[in-house]
Amino acid sequence: MRIALGLLLIASALLSGQDIAALVGDPKIKAALERVRANEDATIQEQIRICEIPAPPFKEEQRGKELERLFREAGLADVRTDRVGNVIGVLRGASAHPNLVFATHLDTVFPPELSVKVRREGRVLHGPGIADNCRGLAVTLSVIRALIAEKVSFAGTVTFVADVGEEGLGDLRGMKELFDNTLKGQADAFITLDGGGLGLNNTGVGSYRYRVTFSGPGGHSFGAFGMANPIHALGRAIAKIDEIQVSENPKTTFNVGRVGGGTSVNSIAEEAWMEIDMRSSDKDSLETVRAKIELAVKDSARQENERWQQRSPVAVKLDLVGVRPPGVTSLNAPLVQAAVAATKYFQEDAPPGESSNDANYPRSLGIPSIGMGGGGRPQGGHSENESWDSTDSWMGTQRVLLLIAALVR
Repeated sequence: MRIALGLLLIASALLSGQDIAALVGDPKIKAALERVRANEDATIQEQIRICEIPAPPFKEEQRGKELERLFREAGLADVRTDRVGNVIGVLRGASAHPNLVFATHLDTVFPPELSVKVRREGRVLHGPGIADNCRGLAVTLSVIRALIAEKVSFAGTVTFVADVGEEGLGDLRGMKELFDNTLKGQADAFITLDGGGLGLNNTGVGSYRYRVTFSGPGGHSFGAFGMANPIHALGRAIAKIDEIQVSENPKTTFNVGRVGGGTSVNSIAEEAWMEIDMRSSDKDSLETVRAKIELAVKDSARQENERWQQRSPVAVKLDLVGVRPPGVTSLNAPLVQAAVAATKYFQEDAPPGESSNDANYPRSLGIPSIGMGGGGRPQGGHSENESWDSTDSWMGTQRVLLLIAALVR
């Protein structure tokens, strides 16, 4: 209660409009803001360098080791890596609380074989992960260095984290380890810096992810013709899923993202599989689409077996490989109010939106949590053609510093 009240008082003052100006006018905060803007070119160069360190799903170690080195070099205390690969460093204040946990994920969505070389065309950088999340990592480092260099003092503490497992089938394993074990019971508020832009999100889009496997004995495409076929069953399932009707408000989605299976063109497959993602910020809508997809999958196996009179029937297995809980941090929460106030300093309108990111998990534990971007203009996220425009990107860096100062100073 004491911590929540402290955050509330800070946020309420910021919303009055006068204290944001006072905070910016504080000599040390002003110097730190000027420092990050002056160093923005160096921040962009570091963004490129970090991005050229591969960090595919479940293989973030190399990039993690570099962030651990940079955390130490920047001057954070108690720098360490936990058992799943989260890199942690502390900027200590006068008290251990309020403790703001500020995280930026290390991993990308891209496979190990993909080149991560960054190409620059004027203000625009091209490269897989250049915005999501190399921008977040570079901004975090710039803010840490500025706060320490200008000797900005804090009443509370900031715990910085470069975390694993945000993308793909990582299933937020970094966050789950962080809040279930590494920092259990220590966080009063949470921010994730994820990608570019000046967006802000207080609503978590939840998701279920399944790996669905159809299996059977398989055989020769001519000699064994007439037996049930796992790939045909998979095709039936995808067609059924494609016809599912979902809610538009709240937005609810589904996607078959990967498929595989089979041995050769002239073989009836022994196995076929697909990975399915379904999302909504509304728990009931998410459960509804989940039930429809499960039914479509089971019906597809049944219909394939009936088509071939149960000859060498196929079986189906649904494995739940990812769960992100939906949830909302209230617009009235001190953390959200402070973030809106800091954002309005840089742009006229800053309505918080919804997203799926590391904030989903701490939010589900009752910890006030938001996500935000690190400035610039991202495009083509989660594609090999991802790009990031650095025009006025310093605003994103300054916004992060200003919000941290507002919450714990």
